[in-house]
Amino acid sequence: MPKIKTYKSAAKRLKITGTGKIHRTKVGKSHLRRKKSKRVKRLFSITIEVSPANRKRIRRLVPYGTKR
Repeated sequence: MPKIKTYKSAAKRLKITGTGKIHRTKVGKSHLRRKKSKRVKRLFSITIEVSPANRKRIRRLVPYGTKR
């Protein structure tokens, strides 16, 4: 049985925690930041958990990033 290929773009954008949760970064982090407030810029560094509706699809994109 051959290995399943990982979608590299998805693997770079998503991080899987030790408990198996999938985290993503917020959008709008790198562009036009001068006019945003300090609070908004600080909130960009926080990662968000991916919604349960998308978990199955993401696990197919990054098959070897999951904790089993």
